[in-house]
Amino acid sequence: MRTETGQVFHLSDYRPTDFAIETVSMTFRLAGADTEVVSQMTLRRRDGVPTDAPLVLDGDALQLVSLAIDNETAEGQRYEVTPDRLTIHDLPADGTFSVTVTTKLDPAANTQLMGLYRSNGVYCTQCEAEGFRRITYFLDRPDVLAVYTVRIEGDRSETPLLLSNGNPVEAGALDGNRHYAVWHDPHPKPSYLFALVAGDLGVVDDVFTTASGRSVDLKIYVEHGKEARAAYAMDALKRSMKWDEDVFGLEYDLDIFQIVAVSDFNMGAMENKGLNVFNDKYVLADPETATDADYANIEAIIAHEYFHNWTGNRITCRDWFQLCLKEGLTVYRDHEFSADMRSRPVKRIAEVRLLKAHQFPEDAGPLAHPPRPVTYSEINNFYTATVYEKGSEVVRMIATILGAEGFRKGMDLYFERHDGEAATIEDFVKSFEDATGTDLAQFAIWYHQAGTPTVSVSVNYDQRSDSLTVDLEQSVAATPGESAKKIMHIPLRFGLLLEDGSEAEPAEVSGARVDGDVIHLTERRQSVVFKSLGGRPVLSLNRGFSAPINLSFEQSSADLAHIAKHESDAFARWQALNEFAMRILLDAAKLSRDGRTVAVDPDLIAALIASASDETLEPAFRAQALSLPSEADIARELGSNIDPDAIKRGRDAVLAAVAQALKPVAEKLFDEMATPGLFSPDAISAGKRALRAVALSYLSIAEADPKRALGVFDEADNMTDMASALQILAHLFPGSAEATQALAAFEGRFGGDPLVIDKWLSIQAMAPGADTLDHVKGLMETRHFALSNPNRVRALIGAFASGNPTGFNREDGAGYGFLADQVLAIDARNPQLAARLLTSMRSWRSLEAGRREHARAALSRIAAAEGLSTDVSDIVKRTLA
Repeated sequence: MRTETGQVFHLSDYRPTDFAIETVSMTFRLAGADTEVVSQMTLRRRDGVPTDAPLVLDGDALQLVSLAIDNETAEGQRYEVTPDRLTIHDLPADGTFSVTVTTKLDPAANTQLMGLYRSNGVYCTQCEAEGFRRITYFLDRPDVLAVYTVRIEGDRSETPLLLSNGNPVEAGALDGNRHYAVWHDPHPKPSYLFALVAGDLGVVDDVFTTASGRSVDLKIYVEHGKEARAAYAMDALKRSMKWDEDVFGLEYDLDIFQIVAVSDFNMGAMENKGLNVFNDKYVLADPETATDADYANIEAIIAHEYFHNWTGNRITCRDWFQLCLKEGLTVYRDHEFSADMRSRPVKRIAEVRLLKAHQFPEDAGPLAHPPRPVTYSEINNFYTATVYEKGSEVVRMIATILGAEGFRKGMDLYFERHDGEAATIEDFVKSFEDATGTDLAQFAIWYHQAGTPTVSVSVNYDQRSDSLTVDLEQSVAATPGESAKKIMHIPLRFGLLLEDGSEAEPAEVSGARVDGDVIHLTERRQSVVFKSLGGRPVLSLNRGFSAPINLSFEQSSADLAHIAKHESDAFARWQALNEFAMRILLDAAKLSRDGRTVAVDPDLIAALIASASDETLEPAFRAQALSLPSEADIARELGSNIDPDAIKRGRDAVLAAVAQALKPVAEKLFDEMATPGLFSPDAISAGKRALRAVALSYLSIAEADPKRALGVFDEADNMTDMASALQILAHLFPGSAEATQALAAFEGRFGGDPLVIDKWLSIQAMAPGADTLDHVKGLMETRHFALSNPNRVRALIGAFASGNPTGFNREDGAGYGFLADQVLAIDARNPQLAARLLTSMRSWRSLEAGRREHARAALSRIAAAEGLSTDVSDIVKRTLA
């Protein structure tokens, strides 16, 4: 299926290929601009396919050198070829036959970083979603599974390493200082999982012994001199392998597992069978160069790509419409892994913050789509928060509905039934239905319907009968192409908190179905009545964010404070505090437009102080509790007529009042949470550093003085403390002598390390205010920036567009014009990167009228540009629709 033509593809049009590819033998003769690829496929005509049906293979900008059928050179009348398609006629009618395709490539000229490309002297592939067709003509679809044998030939000096999927079979010398290596992957896989890496890299070795006693060689390849910075990644890999055995009973299935870290990569990482390719930012870490967030990301992404070995590789997707089958499920698995490795409630808070920051706006804007879409023009544009993060939440709801035992039974049946197959969402859901006898037909609507549900709640306590009635109503706003919404199955965890903080245990429950602590909302309107409670309870609803919904529930400030103080569910405590703060921040944003300020509710101050001072709560949780909703969070809740400058003024006023009230507590925490001695990235130490950084921020605001932050910066013995202090200086005291001094010192110390300089770029790009745009333009002219490197682009331009509400959304529209210029420039060489940058404008219609018109003009200019890629054209058309 080609996507470069702008054609719209429909799930309903799916049908299997006319031919199956059973084996693929490939030879890569790496020789710079004269690289040659020979691909011999063994094919079989499927039953019922007419004998005169041609074989139509996908290509993308390919140069055909030769074609052979059953080892005989094909005459010109037997085929038609273009750079994008190879059609072959007069094929054998029965049995299997071979087709050998030889193509010529110039990997260094492949600036799209899709297919086979060469960067920094290293040959590398990226084939998901449709990059394999940039290597050879092929049935480049995820439902075409074949067994691959790969021979790689290269110059021994330039490419001492020759790596591919599977197990090593053979290696040897060739004439002219060349050598070869042969790899065989015994597991049938789709072309998108093919991988090749060749170059000169250092290696970190280890061994993992599986549950059945097999020894697996582990190798992580990095640039020479950076081997020590891969130690944490190796540790995370071994823990991931052990966890998957313990929790899901899944054992690794090859003799070797390899990771390669590269500096030019469009994605975070790629799960190619047995040979994962990573963006080096998710592999390299040491205390001097990586923050606690970096360590946590490395742990999570190493796990995510390893977990794909079963949820994505052994069981893959039938078609790209099923993308969330592998991504949503695997995100759920890596979330659970990180929760077990670190703090479960803190991890859950981070997940929900991410979901609300990225997926909720997607659901509410022109790019909304279901986790399992039914149409697409460019599949690269569907690697979205909806597919990944909402897809994970849907899996989590299945676990909530079925319970741990039922969920494990369903997963076991899924692996048993579909190992070695290309599966669908329907296959996945049916495994749980059959394993547990549960009808999930209504629940499955979550996969097929776009939009974030809103659940409206009202409660009434009758003192005479000691009963609480909870009235619930669900609704989903219209989304593009979908105005009529179906009623969903929404599982809502809840608690009933009595005055003393204990949890009520009602003697009788009636109305909507309630299983234990879960209310199942399955109709548009339903009620639940709880009787014999022992007094008026406070309802805590959607504990643990059991359903990805907007909750419309006008609880009193006193009730929110009660939940924040007494809830046994730590996430619900945070959620209550966050909701309490959000109400005040929304009022502040509205009042600031008129030049007025809001009074901060003393109950919020008291609740924050109580959470900050409660030593029974882990420091990482207290850091989250004290971090008020961001400007972007406030804008999302306002929903329309958004003035980013007013939001910032209102939030700054609230922060100033909170900081003054919290100053004594912040002083205490700042001193107590220091972590002297040898740096450790463990969760407890990281939590202390996080809480100390929040305390430093409040103290810097209360004191209106950058000196304390500069002192932390100067004395920092790790990147976490240094970067957090630098951000405080650059964002709270922009242009000050202290901020200028720290930025210069950081650049001087780390100017030779691009990954660390990315932090320096991002911190400056997200500094609030209209002047930041000119500063970003200046940074683009420095030696630290390259428009050709995705990491640099994301660190500077991406951070500015998506992480700087006031700087990007300038009143004069200059930020939008700047982004349009960059998108058009990048689109010419890397359409995927350009399209992803452009998604930062998905919420433009929610802006106030002036900014909205500036945004429309910038988007219209992009849409009118000649030679636009399908990637960018698809995004801009949907954004403007």
